[in-house]
Amino acid sequence: MPAELHYGSTDPYAVRLSLGPSTGPPVTWVFARELLAEGLTRPAGPGDVQVLPWHCRTPRTLRIVLSNGTGTALVELAAAEVAAFLRRTFDVVPPGTESEHLDLDGVITALTGRSG
Repeated sequence: MPAELHYGSTDPYAVRLSLGPSTGPPVTWVFARELLAEGLTRPAGPGDVQVLPWHCRTPRTLRIVLSNGTGTALVELAAAEVAAFLRRTFDVVPPGTESEHLDLDGVITALTGRSG
């Protein structure tokens, strides 16, 4: 099943993992960019998304375990490709500067229907 990572500066804390066949709509999981970065070096994520480095294969892989009330899925990605993806996200929004990219006025307007 194809898996793609996505990132956008309008949601600077999150990454999106889209899974699904090329013939239908994908299922997208949204989780913390920091969780993905941490998972490159050590197991991370005690909740519905767990990221685990997997050193037993060459080349190294990264396992992402996705759980919900109906089941669990395991996605295995090349660790080098995930690291390159994260470097590109850090070029767009460096770690620690995420809050500078948030449109809080837009969020307040969307939630309340009036300007902040």
